[in-house]
Amino acid sequence: MKAGIVGGGMLGLYLAHRLRKAGWDVTVLEEAPSTGGLASAWQIGPYTWDKYYHVISLSDTVLRSFLKEMNLAEQIVWKETRTGFYTDGRLYSMSNTKEFLAFPPLNLADKLRLGGTIFLGSLIKSPRRLEKMHVADWLTRWSGERTFEKIWLPLLKAKLGDAWQRTSAAFIWATIRRMYAARRSGEKKEMFGYVRGGYATILRTVTSFLSDNGTVIRTGFAVDRIKNKANKTEITGKNGETLEFDRVILTVPPPVILRIFPDVDPVEKDKMTAIPYMGVICVSLLLKKSLSPFYVTNVTEEGIPVTGIIEMTALIDPEVFGGHALIYLPKYLEPDNPLFDRDDEEIIRLFTGALKKVHPSLSDEEIAAVKVARSRYVFALPVLHYSRIKPSFDTGTEGIYMVNSAHITNSTLNVNETLNLANEFLAKMFSL
Repeated sequence: MKAGIVGGGMLGLYLAHRLRKAGWDVTVLEEAPSTGGLASAWQIGPYTWDKYYHVISLSDTVLRSFLKEMNLAEQIVWKETRTGFYTDGRLYSMSNTKEFLAFPPLNLADKLRLGGTIFLGSLIKSPRRLEKMHVADWLTRWSGERTFEKIWLPLLKAKLGDAWQRTSAAFIWATIRRMYAARRSGEKKEMFGYVRGGYATILRTVTSFLSDNGTVIRTGFAVDRIKNKANKTEITGKNGETLEFDRVILTVPPPVILRIFPDVDPVEKDKMTAIPYMGVICVSLLLKKSLSPFYVTNVTEEGIPVTGIIEMTALIDPEVFGGHALIYLPKYLEPDNPLFDRDDEEIIRLFTGALKKVHPSLSDEEIAAVKVARSRYVFALPVLHYSRIKPSFDTGTEGIYMVNSAHITNSTLNVNETLNLANEFLAKMFSL
């Protein structure tokens, strides 16, 4: 039996691995010049690292098991990290209980309610009830009006822009769940890891393993259309080449699926059309100096157009980058936001200007390299009653399936959850 997988990100590669182990002949079709998708690597200055920021959490059991299978478990480096908070024109450390209790913008009662909200969120096992509540209603109920206005609302605006107004409480639950997953049991200290060499190492190892075991990986193959014919499925590329498979799995986002396979079942098509997506613009900077000891700096200041500041070299040894600091400046946006159409130079000016507001001592001469990455479809916005529009794995056409980030409802989007989704899909649709 021949299986074709459209999309060569970590989801597609992991599906290929598991199907090949089960005896399928597998072909992966990826439009980009290389595999990886959102986990792909690129060169910034003379160094190769992840295009978007990624870390491994202690609770990432599926990912860690996969890395062990790829003989990469010994290449994981773990480090305790710190978190910063920029508000009222000042940068604070929020890395432990003592610093939390000393946080000036909130009084003691506000802090207790904020801490209680986070603890409550960590205890909730399922988001089904939370998806019926607006995120503002749930946070105000437990944290209070002042804490919501001072902390939660700026964070929601930074993360989601105006889309926060359509978001359910399931979003903040998933965020809290991921945050708690990074804490070492008992110590409540944040711990993250990475594979030496980043996702370039992971992708190189995985693609080599797959190829050596008979999986065909076609990069630079842009799918034009998909048709079902006589119990077979034909995939035709924009180059005119047509490939035939017994089963096809689409791992690309819903808007892409609807373009290349318009024959989706009408009920599923309506669901997919109704799903609001968020994209990201992410500026990577290689700096001649470190900016702070914080891996993540949350920004709640109005007028700073970034979701946060990620100093990757607070986790990774700066010597990996010749003593430089690697900074990510992400901004999550709706796909039709005009910022996606601005040129790189304009985005760089806007984002570096935001960075200089938080770190005014930074000069242009200290920026060794800068690059812009953008993707319009990253994760599905968890709107109210999202389960009503969550698509099925089944497209309604025999032998053609879909699985992508729109199916993730129990977590924020991360590689571990993506692999977990692949396992769920294979168990349900392939009995694997």
